[in-house]
Amino acid sequence: MSSWSKRRKKIYATIIVVFFVGVIVIPAFIIFYRAPTCFDGGQNGNEKGVDCGGSCQRLCQNSFLSPSLAWTRFEEVAPSLYNIAAYIVNPNIEGEAINVPYHLVLYDDRGVLITDTNGLVTLPPHRNTLAFQGAVNVGKRIPAKALFEFTAEPNWHKRVDSLSSMAIGEKNYTEDDAGSALTVNVKNVSVYPLTNISIYVVLYDKNGNALGFSKTLIDEIPPKGSMIAPFTWPLNRQGKVISIEVLPVVE
Repeated sequence: MSSWSKRRKKIYATIIVVFFVGVIVIPAFIIFYRAPTCFDGGQNGNEKGVDCGGSCQRLCQNSFLSPSLAWTRFEEVAPSLYNIAAYIVNPNIEGEAINVPYHLVLYDDRGVLITDTNGLVTLPPHRNTLAFQGAVNVGKRIPAKALFEFTAEPNWHKRVDSLSSMAIGEKNYTEDDAGSALTVNVKNVSVYPLTNISIYVVLYDKNGNALGFSKTLIDEIPPKGSMIAPFTWPLNRQGKVISIEVLPVVE
């Protein structure tokens, strides 16, 4: 009898435990458990940091290389109006930073501030780009120096090059008494359209110095199609333009 009593107590205890787990624990788990996500403010799952790394699109700060500034230039394109550009190198093969805030400043030859301007720049994966400000009005002042700085750390995400299917075709640069013009044939070799593309260009002299720069927008390049990206300047550079660099980016 004693043995049966013990077995019966074990059976009752097991029934109680199963009932407790089935009725209380499992429903509570279903109600309150939240699977790890890349936006929950904690390091969980296979993340390498807080909401970064692993399966998250956002890269952790120690997983990327910092972008570098190659040069900052300005060019007068009309009386009192200047184009300003900063050439940025992104060494991250699969790292993209969208809408990184920056600050561009112009000084005169005495170091006195002429104007400062803020903007946003996208750093595409493993591509160089420009932080560009067009037709900045400086009044009667004459710029002598330009400075560029990021005003916040880039927020990196894992991205493949979305423009790997783009090919740059013929570049036709001409000059006359009225100024200069450039057309760039931009091709899409894929079966999908390319949309919302900014095309930056840089004009170089024989010594590799940037003589001019500009930007134009292309709404869409159709599948297996091409578009002409036009650029104009009210300047004649007297035959000094030797090479042209084209820098596309999806905005």
